Amino acid sequence: MPLFPYASALRRELCARSREYAAKHVLPCRESYGDPPVVCYLPSEDDSAHGNFLPETYRNISKNENWRLRLSKVHTQARTTLPREDRRWRELDSCNSSDALLMNIFCFPGTLKKRDAFDLLGIEPGVPQFGVKARVPLANGRFDRTEIDMRLGDLLVEAKLTESDFQSAKPELVEPYRDFVQVFDRKSLPREGKGYLSYQLIRNVLAAYATGCSFCVMADARRPDLIEDWYAIMRCVEPVDLRLRCKIITWQELSRALPRTLQLFLGEKYGIS
Repeated sequence: MPLFPYASALRRELCARSREYAAKHVLPCRESYGDPPVVCYLPSEDDSAHGNFLPETYRNISKNENWRLRLSKVHTQARTTLPREDRRWRELDSCNSSDALLMNIFCFPGTLKKRDAFDLLGIEPGVPQFGVKARVPLANGRFDRTEIDMRLGDLLVEAKLTESDFQSAKPELVEPYRDFVQVFDRKSLPREGKGYLSYQLIRNVLAAYATGCSFCVMADARRPDLIEDWYAIMRCVEPVDLRLRCKIITWQELSRALPRTLQLFLGEKYGIS
């Protein structure tokens, strides 16, 4: 029996919500050529606002140089999937962008001023960094500078929304990591043919091990497939202290610890409540 298409179902819901949201708030946007068409927002003419972000969040991002750089990630499929504009399309213009959702939450001024979200994550309040290059050691003495979606103090975060999965990789890409054998029960890791499933999770757990950090997956409660993928990897983590430093939290759980203004925005635009 085929698996339920959780990813495509959520994409359709988010696109429908964004179409209504953009119309209600009169926000400049375009739709992609795909099925379903993805809503991509444009910044205002003076770049003081952006429809994919709460106004308070976007203003806060504009004040921080490192956060602004994250907004500049080029949309790699824009040439074939989106109409031409005077500016280049960015990944975080998309209503399906998990990075945009992550920044909407953790760049919102009220989130940073309250302890609630930090207490839920089990960390001290701090300033988030986005697109951080981790140094995951390889057995040959070199490093894989994998990108971490967010680092918040000693917490590494992988954010997911409508992505299909956590990617897969061939053994020759996974097994050369220095700590691979020490960290994982290799025989129990989920495989497809010879390849390893959920490569992103394997790599990020190794990054947490090498840096002494904790690791958290943030995913949607409407994606039980991703949640199950995470637990399939977690079961294979052998060091007990590392396993205790790894967790998953849904956007819905996180929303309960957020300021009311942000909760209303997440409920209206993303259906997260």
